[in-house]
Amino acid sequence: MIKKTSLFAFLLVCLQFETNIILAQNDSVVSRIIQAARTDNRTMNHLDILSNRIGGRLVGSDAYENATYWAAGLFSKWGLEVTLQAVDTLPVGFNRGPWFGRMLSEDGFVLHFVTPSYTAGTKGVQRGHVVLEPKTRGEFERMKGKLKGAWVLITGESDGFPIDFSPFADEERERIIKENEAISKYNDSIKRWNFEHSGKESKSFKALRESPALFYKEMREAGILGLIQSAKTPLRALYDRRNLFYMSFDSLPTCPDIKLDEDQYNIILKKVKERRYFQLEFDIRNHFKPGPVVIHNVIGMIKGTRFPDEYVMCGGHLDSYDVGTGAIDCGSGVAPTLEAARLISMSGAKPQRSILFCLWAAEEFGLWGSEFWVRTNRDKLGSISNYFNRDGGPTVTSGITVPEAMYSDFEKVCEPLNSVNPDFQFLLKKRGGKPQPLPKNAGGSDHAYFAMNGVPTISFDNSDPKGYDFNYYEIWHTERDTYNISIPEYMNHTSVVTAIVLYNLANLDHLLSREGLYDLNVK
Repeated sequence: MIKKTSLFAFLLVCLQFETNIILAQNDSVVSRIIQAARTDNRTMNHLDILSNRIGGRLVGSDAYENATYWAAGLFSKWGLEVTLQAVDTLPVGFNRGPWFGRMLSEDGFVLHFVTPSYTAGTKGVQRGHVVLEPKTRGEFERMKGKLKGAWVLITGESDGFPIDFSPFADEERERIIKENEAISKYNDSIKRWNFEHSGKESKSFKALRESPALFYKEMREAGILGLIQSAKTPLRALYDRRNLFYMSFDSLPTCPDIKLDEDQYNIILKKVKERRYFQLEFDIRNHFKPGPVVIHNVIGMIKGTRFPDEYVMCGGHLDSYDVGTGAIDCGSGVAPTLEAARLISMSGAKPQRSILFCLWAAEEFGLWGSEFWVRTNRDKLGSISNYFNRDGGPTVTSGITVPEAMYSDFEKVCEPLNSVNPDFQFLLKKRGGKPQPLPKNAGGSDHAYFAMNGVPTISFDNSDPKGYDFNYYEIWHTERDTYNISIPEYMNHTSVVTAIVLYNLANLDHLLSREGLYDLNVK
């Protein structure tokens, strides 16, 4: 008969033996991850395919769908369980082809411009004269014959979005037109008074209300070729979120909406004001496809061996804007997520809890993909150790700042990181101060809905230690979001750090503590 004390000692020895085996396995897996990353890091290969072969992944485009099935295929090839999660549909799709424009005159030049997504292209090559938009009904009536076949310069500075032609916008235009009519009548009376009282101090005129494309519908009906608005460089082209959900393939936009480099716009504006004759020529290939167009999240899972219903998660958003190629926003999140999945899988790892690699849909449309996952997986939220989101550019993962209650766990998790590459030291820090209130509103990126529901969303600290002078806001949502802006050594290192942290977190014998993470009493 075994005494109770002997049994207890025996169990302790068995537990220590099992722990030593797990630790040894962890060390072996981590070593294989580091070695594979040193000899065959494929992060930039993923980014090359994503941004150069597939291209800008606007939601609703063929490129987005291509990226969806390509990423799912990679997860499947690496042995992960793959979920294609249908998030929503769009009434029509949009694909961007080449675009070109030039000014035809003795001092002509090639035009630098973009058009927002889900707006009309030209009908082949179209050439026409240029006019300034009318601001009052009287101006419109005087020049409506000249509008046919014209490119129209409109006022205002582009914010990347197209001119709104929704019924609500038409109502607002009509209200401003009526205000301007009243202002015009007042100014006419002031003009007469000043003329009749020329010896006295002149009275001032009232300024007309400024609003771009006030006579949008009337100008379109008069036969204009398109609208041209000034835009700062780098040029930004977003999407027609105001009108997209009212579109069908039988009622598509018809008026090109051109956002032109402000320096070129000013040159053209000066010529028009001087009433000099010249023409502009555009060839803009914006193409639509019939809907409904389904958009998906792509999720790969390495299933846990001991705690399959507990999770460590990471991700970035699969969609991007399409006048760039989405290499930074958010290829810098997608490519390391893919490579971390490959490194863990190829190492032969058998993590204790499940690791989810998430490529979210329609972040740029309002966090659709991550919000959908959170909403449809509420039963899993309490079992998520942490969700790591990456959506800030190709800088290097160089540290992490965690609450006191997580610190000892992260000491174990992060211990191997400073042996990966001596150029990039990893700094673990404790978060000071009081817990933050639970977020009430979504915003920023795909971590938002997780955080709003109390899920830990501790993100890595990122930096530019070698001084490459990366500026996220120079490329954010602009034409400059291309592969050559990425920083390969930073991206490669980020992938291996992500893989090690995910794997080691998945092998803790408990979920990360949420103590001190959020102050749930603050309302």
